[in-house]
Amino acid sequence: MQSSLNNPKTESIQIPMMDVSLDRKGVMAGLVFSVVLSILIFIGSNRLKSFDGALAGYCFSTLFALFGVVYRYAVWLQRPATKLYWERGWQLFWQKGHRWQNTRKFFVLAWEKLLEQRFIRQRSRGRWAAHQFIFWGCVLAILVTFPLTFGWLHFASLPEKPDHYYMVLFGIDMTFTAFYARSVVGWLYFHMLNIAAVLCLIGVTLAVARRMKDEAEITTQRFDNDMMPLILLFAVSVTGMMLTVSNMFMEGKFYYWITTTHAVTVMLWLLYLPFGKFFHIFQRIANVGVWFYKASGAESEQGKCARCGDEYISLMHQQDIKTILPELGFNYEHEQAENWQNLCPSCRRKMVTANQFRISGKEFM
Repeated sequence: MQSSLNNPKTESIQIPMMDVSLDRKGVMAGLVFSVVLSILIFIGSNRLKSFDGALAGYCFSTLFALFGVVYRYAVWLQRPATKLYWERGWQLFWQKGHRWQNTRKFFVLAWEKLLEQRFIRQRSRGRWAAHQFIFWGCVLAILVTFPLTFGWLHFASLPEKPDHYYMVLFGIDMTFTAFYARSVVGWLYFHMLNIAAVLCLIGVTLAVARRMKDEAEITTQRFDNDMMPLILLFAVSVTGMMLTVSNMFMEGKFYYWITTTHAVTVMLWLLYLPFGKFFHIFQRIANVGVWFYKASGAESEQGKCARCGDEYISLMHQQDIKTILPELGFNYEHEQAENWQNLCPSCRRKMVTANQFRISGKEFM
């Protein structure tokens, strides 16, 4: 048989190329936020006088991560469904006569969904514990690391008491925060990142154990999306704690190597932040608007099924679905109900079954 590669009559197969063009709005938003942060770093570090050059790598990685997060966030908000939720959420929030009530509801939802993460606890207490340890460990590390990296915060010793330190915030001497270096307060200040590392390690251990035992997780998890974030967190936490171990118990041995390794792991974590599973942290913030949308919909007029008359969805949500689906290329017009979205889930299943029997020529049993 003649090879198709040598047959001039064989039609060539056109492989569609992936669209890799950058989104203009996303690029502009990313650049604006990166420039604003750069200006804040310059001003907050007293014109770079308080900026530690040894932390420049962390700083540049943070700027890149910020650009990536903002870019992806801007693109995500332009998707039809996300854009509708985003705009509708703000419209509902700024309704006249409900702003105070909506503000209170916003903080309640933010506490339940972002901080307490009650919806995760309802699914699994083990999953919730892992999320809580990782969440608070990362929050604590970010609150300490970023101000130090940007030069916004550093510690100085009192001239009259060299063993006492105080905070210098945005170039302002805050001597009232002075503390004895070997006190409990001093230990907490200087070991804050170690505490954050321990919290992250506990959370990572719980998450890995669940992913190794839970059959549902084993069948659906992916290395790049599920295991890679845990490996990076583990590497950052362990190498960070090894700095303290080397300084306190090893007389500084291997300190330079550990410092370099820790810097590489942190930079990899920052570079991975916009593209991996960690991005859902920022999506979760916008999801407060979705939960606000649902809560407002539950309190408003409900849409009724065109077939059975039962209320099954908020009228606002029903109309929004009818608006968004045609933009996505779906036509759900229906002869009897005008639109498929006017039917409740139960009636949809019944009508699908009835049509299947009608096409097959059989009757209901």
